[in-house]
Amino acid sequence: MGLSGNHNQAEICVIGGGVVGLSVALGLIRNGHQVCVLDESDLAFRASRGNFGLVWVQGKGDSLAQYAQISRRSARLWQPLAKRLQADTGIDIQLQQKGGLFFCLTEAELQARKQMLSQMQVAVGGDYPFEVLDLQQLRELEPEAGPEVAGATWFPEDGHLNPLLFFRALTDSFLKQGGQIIHSGTVSDIRALTQGFQIQTSQNGLWQCQKVVLCAGLGNQILAPMLGLNAPVVPNRGQVLISERVKPFLTYPTGHVRQTGEGTVQIGDSKEDVGFDSGTRIEVMAKIANRARKMYPILNRVRLVRAWGALRVMTPDGYPIYQQSEVHRNAYLVTCHSGITLGALHEGPIADWISQGSTDLPLEVFNDQRFKL
Repeated sequence: MGLSGNHNQAEICVIGGGVVGLSVALGLIRNGHQVCVLDESDLAFRASRGNFGLVWVQGKGDSLAQYAQISRRSARLWQPLAKRLQADTGIDIQLQQKGGLFFCLTEAELQARKQMLSQMQVAVGGDYPFEVLDLQQLRELEPEAGPEVAGATWFPEDGHLNPLLFFRALTDSFLKQGGQIIHSGTVSDIRALTQGFQIQTSQNGLWQCQKVVLCAGLGNQILAPMLGLNAPVVPNRGQVLISERVKPFLTYPTGHVRQTGEGTVQIGDSKEDVGFDSGTRIEVMAKIANRARKMYPILNRVRLVRAWGALRVMTPDGYPIYQQSEVHRNAYLVTCHSGITLGALHEGPIADWISQGSTDLPLEVFNDQRFKL
């Protein structure tokens, strides 16, 4: 990295080294740019290492058809991205896209979900190939489904992967292709210059760049206004339970339970508004464990070995913000709570948009201006 005076130089600085930032950064490298990722530290809130690993489409965008559209587009881009990462790094991210199930424990829950997905099907013009399964039909796909399950919805484009291996593959591929990751500490100030931007970091001094992309998760709330952007993101805690390794018995991921490539069972889908507390609570763990054992009674005989809490990055309406600053045209904001599902979109069309200045994505509905109305 060249120096100019006391300033480190980069063509594009991506602030935030999680899966969102690294996905965008890798796509920018693919577009031929010199890219530096400014990553805070291990003290940062790391949604990337605490997530559930789902590439999930069904039900996403129930009140916004364009979100369903970009989620499905990302899902279609995942197989080629996974193949490129493996060819480049030798890392198999354990991507499987055989479809996914959403279990419902009551008939009322199943009917409500059917109605929601049917409305989405109409909203997107009919192309939304979900199925509603009763318990007997569900057991043809998942024989271990429990008697307390009313049924499930199935969507063919859902899947899952190992998020830690994906994170590692992103990192290795980015570095191999000439990208730099700087453990810069906290970014305290971003200023527009006559040409480009100056970024003040707590551990690595000043940086100058031509473009800056904010991918700092919850940190975007503070950073965005420095560039004329708006990121009203708040934390929402999810807790996750992990079992011992067991013989494979799950064929499909669900919204609450999935079995990893190593054989462990991952259990989750809690939602808590507890500020920036990323800890765990036994009452919540008991609730998600109880639902999981109803879904799969075989889990009654399986030991849990660890648990954690992680903070989702949530906007007021739950949808992403993809925004080019109106004040500083070379500044961009990319933030969402579905960094895995949308990872292939971020590496692909989102990075292409930032690089080339145009896109066919429906980004007008993901503008930060919607929160100022």
